[in-house]
Amino acid sequence: MAEIRELSEHVGATVTLRGWVEGTRGHGKVAFLVLRDGTGVVQCVVVKSQVQEDEWALHGVLTPECLVRVSGEVKVDARAPGGFEIGVSALALLAPSEEYPIQPKEHGVDFLLDHRHLWLRSSQQRAGLRVRAEVEQAVHDFLYRGGFVRIDSPILTGAVGEHAGSLFETDYFGETAYLAQTGQLYIEAACPAFRRVYCFGPTFRAEKSKTRRHLTEFWMVEPEVAFADSDENMRLQEDFVSYIVERALENCAEELKVLERDTSRLEAVKPPFPRMSYTEAVAELQGRGAAVEWGKDLGASDETELMADRELPLFVHDYPKQAKAFYMKENPADPRTVLCNDLLVPEGYGEIIGGSQREDDLGRLQARIAEEGLPEKAYAWYLDLRRYGTFPHSGFGLGIERTVAWITGRHHIRELIPFPRLMNRLYP
Repeated sequence: MAEIRELSEHVGATVTLRGWVEGTRGHGKVAFLVLRDGTGVVQCVVVKSQVQEDEWALHGVLTPECLVRVSGEVKVDARAPGGFEIGVSALALLAPSEEYPIQPKEHGVDFLLDHRHLWLRSSQQRAGLRVRAEVEQAVHDFLYRGGFVRIDSPILTGAVGEHAGSLFETDYFGETAYLAQTGQLYIEAACPAFRRVYCFGPTFRAEKSKTRRHLTEFWMVEPEVAFADSDENMRLQEDFVSYIVERALENCAEELKVLERDTSRLEAVKPPFPRMSYTEAVAELQGRGAAVEWGKDLGASDETELMADRELPLFVHDYPKQAKAFYMKENPADPRTVLCNDLLVPEGYGEIIGGSQREDDLGRLQARIAEEGLPEKAYAWYLDLRRYGTFPHSGFGLGIERTVAWITGRHHIRELIPFPRLMNRLYP
């Protein structure tokens, strides 16, 4: 049994394929069916005089997404999907398909999300998720080659990593536990053991957000590096993002074409990326008439405005202390701020990375935990990292869905995860 992706190796030979029917059409004594087997798509040509009578009749009643077995000669055809076609000599139905809910017409988003388990089969959804898979593989390859050790962090935790108001809370045998917002605190603990570490997995935010950039469950990769300061952290980020984009352009050209993505801007994504302090960003936004105040975090509209006339990703660094998480290191040049950065990308996608140098001073870290009203007991193990050989270190988190949305040019990140979790959606 052959696969469609292997057809270039079988030109002139007869192969047998199994796959799902995407569509059929007929012209007198010649008919066509488009077959998908999960590795590619191919057009199959059925000539009435070259198949059995019952096989010719079968073609006329095939419905979308029924499973068939096709045998025939592989031929080169530059006009056909994938550049090949099959001259059918045998056709068999393996599994029928009832009336398929997703038809070649306009459907509402809620309808498509209700049928997400079937919507995954459509060409644009397949293309987007193949790009996602390539991005995830590029993440692992880049970090592996850089000497990083993967550390799998827990999903159930008693420690708050970000803002306490955006936690999913659950009972854990009589104790309060939360779905992890980040694995960062745990991989910090692994830094003294391995120097360069990362975690990669689902993270959760109980934010009541209905924007195109938010999910309640999303995937994040979080590298952490011992002895790296904030500047080194940003250099790692720009190398990382540039590599991911390069891999997507190199290995997903066909998928990006299906998605009608203009790749010219992506081709220019190479380090170094421009940098701008938060204070400079606020001044620029105010100069453009934005109602932003120094001390507040930048919102989605601020990020979009800031990136409106930029083509390359932009680092905005050194945000106010009160706008960021407790673990970020105080900026010695301006104690009102912390040594951190967001990486913003153009075309309305905003922040794809948040990173910082971590606070390595025990006293300052304890003070920040107290300021945030967090229970110090829950962070005793985290504070131990500062008691036993404290060290400078930095890291960041890259959101997979936002990154893939930017690379693919898709409007909403819900299409770049197989089964999106939104405020109003837990099905399927």
